[in-house]
Amino acid sequence: MKAKDIRARNEADLKKELVELRTELIKENAQAATGTQLKSPGKIKQIKKNIARILTVLNEKQKGVAGKKG
Repeated sequence: MKAKDIRARNEADLKKELVELRTELIKENAQAATGTQLKSPGKIKQIKKNIARILTVLNEKQKGVAGKKG
């Protein structure tokens, strides 16, 4: 998921996606904690990055930042 794609979505969709990602992260962490062999070891890291991207875009939208650098 790229930041450009995330910025194109509205806040309601982003908040819904955020809840889904956090739920998925909890499940993946539980599997890792129990010692179960993960199907994709890098998935936890990717989920965390996507959560951070969504939170960043939501904060930008709340503050009214256009999301442009420079």
